[in-house]
Amino acid sequence: MSRTYRTLEGPATAEFVVQGSEFLGHARPVDGVDAAESFVDAIRSEYADATHNVPAYRVRADTDGDLLREYSSDDGEPTGSAGKPALNVLTQRDLENCAVVVTRYYGGTNLGVGGLVRAYSTAVKDAVDEAGVVERRPHETVSITVEYDDSGTVRSILESEGWAFDADYQADVSFDVRVPIAESEALRDRIRSATSGRAQLE
Repeated sequence: MSRTYRTLEGPATAEFVVQGSEFLGHARPVDGVDAAESFVDAIRSEYADATHNVPAYRVRADTDGDLLREYSSDDGEPTGSAGKPALNVLTQRDLENCAVVVTRYYGGTNLGVGGLVRAYSTAVKDAVDEAGVVERRPHETVSITVEYDDSGTVRSILESEGWAFDADYQADVSFDVRVPIAESEALRDRIRSATSGRAQLE
């Protein structure tokens, strides 16, 4: 599957103040639901003294990219005033594989539902603008294990393609390579050919 999707270029935080309440919008690209939940948990821990930490995310929940998982929570704010507006920004911008958390420190003035909707939407918009938006293609990790004699050949192929990889030199040499799903089979064929079938591929 070679479908491209829009996501955040990197992590970012944006903040502003409304009638004494401080809002911090945290945004981050994530690879899946687990990564999104971990990000939400990390922000909640870091800002445990905040009045609210409102999460929202949109994540492709499978490698085929057919199932889009959307989640949001009001985290104690009036129903529909926080989580849904935060998620709506991600939907309107057509963003996937990203998570946001809006941290609020209450400033003593009630903003009303309309005011909250605007504030939480603005926090996410500002964080997304700060992070930047890019187009990406779905990736998978291909694991390659070879003997030392073949490791130089494999490494030069990976470096020539410019793919990100980790190499682990033990008794054998293992490479974990992040490859666009649309190109992973071609990589496997090329590695098999270059090593005369000696490489173990997962």
